[in-house]
Amino acid sequence: MQTRPRAVVWDVGHVLYDWDPRFLYAKLIPDSDRLDWFLSNVVTRTWHFQHDAGRPFAETSAELMALHPDHAGLIAEYGPRWLETIPGPIPGTHDLVKRLAAAGVPQYGITNFSGEFWDRFRPTAPLFDHFTDIVVSGHEQLVKPDSAIYELARQRFGLGDGEALFIDDNAANVEAARNAGWHAHRFEGAAGAEAAMKALGLLA
Repeated sequence: MQTRPRAVVWDVGHVLYDWDPRFLYAKLIPDSDRLDWFLSNVVTRTWHFQHDAGRPFAETSAELMALHPDHAGLIAEYGPRWLETIPGPIPGTHDLVKRLAAAGVPQYGITNFSGEFWDRFRPTAPLFDHFTDIVVSGHEQLVKPDSAIYELARQRFGLGDGEALFIDDNAANVEAARNAGWHAHRFEGAAGAEAAMKALGLLA
């Protein structure tokens, strides 16, 4: 791929912001063994990912409460207190966003994220004021690494082959972005992402 990128497309979770249901439930379940069991058997990541695909919390929680009636109270807390699953930014990446913005580099996002949770989270995150557009899986009912979400993003962002650097912590998502025609970097820390941007001429 020879085209020099002119934009950066970011993932959100574990790249720009940390996320884990444990941050919420550690406040509600003080016993560590019980907490581990609950997160492995009740409010699991597999259950959560239904929201990223577009299912509403009202539906998923009702189903889960029917399976685990003894834990209905804890399950019910997940929706209204969801913002507590995000403890804060990933070190160094917000500075990169601001440096790219100062350099005039367009920035976009593709995130696997519940639509209803995103609509609550976005107003708390002025960082995304630097972004031109963000494709949210829950709104589109398409999830990474499905090629369809990348094709949608290419069309919406107006970024063709080689015109974007995509940054994500998930290897399958990175490979899908390459298959979609973009440069891609697997995120393992801000220093590596900065080096990738410099190598492609996006940052001095």
